[in-house]
Amino acid sequence: MSILVTGGAGFIGANFILNWLKAGGDKVINLDKLTYAGNKMNLAHLPSESCELVVGDIGDDKLVRSLLMDHKPDCVVNFAAESHVDRSILGPADFINTNIVGTFNLLESVRWHLGQLEPAVAGRFRFLHVSTDEVYGSLGPDDHSFTEETAYAPNSPYSASKAASDHLVRAYFHTYHLPVLTTNCSNNYGPYQFPEKLIPLMILNALSGRELPVYGDGRQVRDWLHVEDHVRAIRLVLEKGEPGRVYNIGGRAEKPNMEVVTLICSLLDEMVFDPKIGPRLNLVKHVPDRPGHDRRYSIDPTRISKELGFEPKYDFASGLRQTVRWYLDNAEWVKNVQSGEYRRWIGRQYGAGTEENHE
Repeated sequence: MSILVTGGAGFIGANFILNWLKAGGDKVINLDKLTYAGNKMNLAHLPSESCELVVGDIGDDKLVRSLLMDHKPDCVVNFAAESHVDRSILGPADFINTNIVGTFNLLESVRWHLGQLEPAVAGRFRFLHVSTDEVYGSLGPDDHSFTEETAYAPNSPYSASKAASDHLVRAYFHTYHLPVLTTNCSNNYGPYQFPEKLIPLMILNALSGRELPVYGDGRQVRDWLHVEDHVRAIRLVLEKGEPGRVYNIGGRAEKPNMEVVTLICSLLDEMVFDPKIGPRLNLVKHVPDRPGHDRRYSIDPTRISKELGFEPKYDFASGLRQTVRWYLDNAEWVKNVQSGEYRRWIGRQYGAGTEENHE
């Protein structure tokens, strides 16, 4: 018995694998291209008998089909994606290739694989596609939260590529009866997140006394979901979800970005106050807003709550405190991910002065 996880060396994928194995799940075959955000260290302590890493691209149909044929997994969980909005604005091609073409290849490979199986075995198979709330576009301050019936309205190359992949997954269910499941989650945070995203970027910059670049007025609102809650929800969807169904996963924790930054500064001042840095909130620097920046995301998780019994265990205050503590306690991991590629990205995105601060 085994499962095939794509993108399992990344932030959410690695947390899923750790949670899956901790709960006594079957062996994991982890297919990951190991781009800048894929980190072998996240799972390095796991024995190969529990988690086998295969370095490769989901767009390589021969590789994917050989893994399906050799291991005969009970499910495929697709985390593999380019996922950062800012990077998609600077260079959208990778997002089209991975998120759209890569997902298409996975679907085709799974369709081929199921054709080789006995009907009873094929009937137990599941393909779970992990997506994002960003496919729904932007909400006004008084708009109702996103539901599974909300019309798609992506506003960035990243969200457009994820929307396209969602539509492909849906089409393969209706056209080919592929046993698919789709989850659309809100903003994740927690251990092992690559520090280009808001929360780890602010933690590490504030810890070192560097500027805290905040887009625009900082009042953009996001619904925050601790990654451990997210991966628990995915396991529930795999176990109990209805094929063809979409499940929105949220943390019931809407916060303006500036409030999140303020809380991070307060926690670090409490845990590791540095008189040379002073109050870390003074490090905030408002920078020009990014193009097409969505104002508010909000997930309505009623379906997954009522149908599958999911509720987040973390409130935002306790989840953020745990996350800050994890980054403080894992200095070696932080040092290794803050590579030259990371520094170059920060410099390109926030300006030369910031790049110097990150060298």
